[in-house]
Amino acid sequence: MKTFKLENEPKIETGFKTPDHYFENFSIKMMEQLPKNEPKVISIFQKRKTLIMMAAAVLILALMIPILSPSSTNTKELDAVALENYITYQSNVNQYDLISVLETEDINNIKTGIVLEDEAIEDHLSTNSNLENLILE
Repeated sequence: MKTFKLENEPKIETGFKTPDHYFENFSIKMMEQLPKNEPKVISIFQKRKTLIMMAAAVLILALMIPILSPSSTNTKELDAVALENYITYQSNVNQYDLISVLETEDINNIKTGIVLEDEAIEDHLSTNSNLENLILE
């Protein structure tokens, strides 16, 4: 094999050449090519301000939901029959407990006599099917 001598062989030139004084004037030429107008600067505080406003709006809406939504609980006045049945079927409530809670004005209102004629009582007893329960009470 023939010895290869790098220095004696003809060299291939790369084809890339830098112009004369290219790196000396590079920064000046680059600055000339940049746009002259400055970009618009957006403040960080402006973004924070909009975020705070959005969070406040969401908080206000969340607090307004119970006020604006119709309530599902319908308050009805107590029915006298329902109240009487409740008191009747509660074993721990007796007439003395009720009287101790009532004021004297309420007791005087209860004492007013109701005048019933015998015919009204007979009509009620004849039409009422729970005659046995009434007798036992």
